[in-house]
Amino acid sequence: MDNIIYSTATEIAAAIRDKQISSVEATQAHLDRIEEVNPKLNAVVLLTERSAIRTAQRADEAVANGDDELGPLHGVPVTIKDAYEVDGVVSTGGTLGRKNYAPEADATVVARLKKAGVVILGKTNLPEISMGFESSNLVYGRTNNPFDLGRTPGGSSGGEASIIAAGGSPLGIGSDAGGSIRWPAHCTGIAGLKPTTGRIPKTGHWPLFAGIYSLVTQPGPMARSVRDLVTALKVLSGPDGIDPNTMPVTLGDPDAVDLSELRIAFHTSNGVSTPTPEIQSAVRTAVSLLKVEVAKVKEDMPGALETTPGLHAGLMGADAGRVAQQILREAGSPEMDPDLKARIAMMPSEPMPVTELLGTLVDLEDYRRKMMSFMRGYDVMIGPAAPVPAALHHHGYDGFPESGSYSHAYNLAGWPALVIRGGTSPEGMPLGIQVIASPWREDLVLAVGLFLQEALGEFPRPNI
Repeated sequence: MDNIIYSTATEIAAAIRDKQISSVEATQAHLDRIEEVNPKLNAVVLLTERSAIRTAQRADEAVANGDDELGPLHGVPVTIKDAYEVDGVVSTGGTLGRKNYAPEADATVVARLKKAGVVILGKTNLPEISMGFESSNLVYGRTNNPFDLGRTPGGSSGGEASIIAAGGSPLGIGSDAGGSIRWPAHCTGIAGLKPTTGRIPKTGHWPLFAGIYSLVTQPGPMARSVRDLVTALKVLSGPDGIDPNTMPVTLGDPDAVDLSELRIAFHTSNGVSTPTPEIQSAVRTAVSLLKVEVAKVKEDMPGALETTPGLHAGLMGADAGRVAQQILREAGSPEMDPDLKARIAMMPSEPMPVTELLGTLVDLEDYRRKMMSFMRGYDVMIGPAAPVPAALHHHGYDGFPESGSYSHAYNLAGWPALVIRGGTSPEGMPLGIQVIASPWREDLVLAVGLFLQEALGEFPRPNI
């Protein structure tokens, strides 16, 4: 493997099993890359170098001893979003009150990755309490985009996206309540999957995003390779006996999907915020590649998409930011990050009356009914991931919530949605396309993603 740092997690795992490289070599290569690029990016905010090398050494010993029960990610270095608790490792969630907090247990997704054999390199940056389109907080500062340091890598999983795009990690875990996996994937040109709501447990994610937020929030994998998302999803999925919102639904196999049977709808604009010409072109290019492979392609979209901004803003702002403020008080945080203040300032000044909130929940159910009705005629939908490229720093809320409507739509629906790179902006920034399917059909979005990633070919890497 001539270039370990830009190999996929799947390739690294296979090479370690076949003794072509060692886990220590793979781990050290990524640690060296982090040392090289992180001063510019500030993506990895806590490095667990010594424990990573020790874990890698144990992984190599298992291979040398002929262990026949190696996990699917045995010896593979990964990074973890700082929203997820890691046993014995400071896990701040991006807030000052937890700057020295080290939990005594792993989040479920972390425990499952460890069981699969990974080596944890460190924690990655995020906005305070994972609530923002930028990845900046008062504990660690701001993360930059490897394609342009003056631009955001997105939020809330921006640290993950930034370091994966720059070759410092092949795989990471994000969380998504309004695009927090997919917006960063779009901004940095990687692949990110928001699974069906209820596919992966949120246990050990801080804050938990319980109650009304459980309706829209979901952990998911991030990588440069869609194949790595397939591998990671198998590892992460299924109930843990703790999170009551995780469902025991069988995970389909994307390799068993027959593309020739698929009916695909596509749109280049959702009727709310018109994407740049280059983003619309990226969608049409992807569709043109699929046309010769699938049963049907039609330009069409659910009319309910046009109601996305108001519905998502109503749900997420129903408390007028009171829950966020309470979370910070309970954490002992003496100060709130300016970006979080700006996000809360966009909400109503007073909480929504109960009768209005109940009506909003009825509207959500009606939205989901309309979306499901539309998909009776299709298997997969393809559209933009966002209407604009990665924003310049301090411009992450321009046009919000309209600009966020492309990702918010599928948090509201609870559907699986995959973002992969589909093009490049005139400024040289990555542009994402989004592949969507009905609930529990991750196999369909991943099958289409696997095809498109290969058909589209390689895009330029960040010059960093």
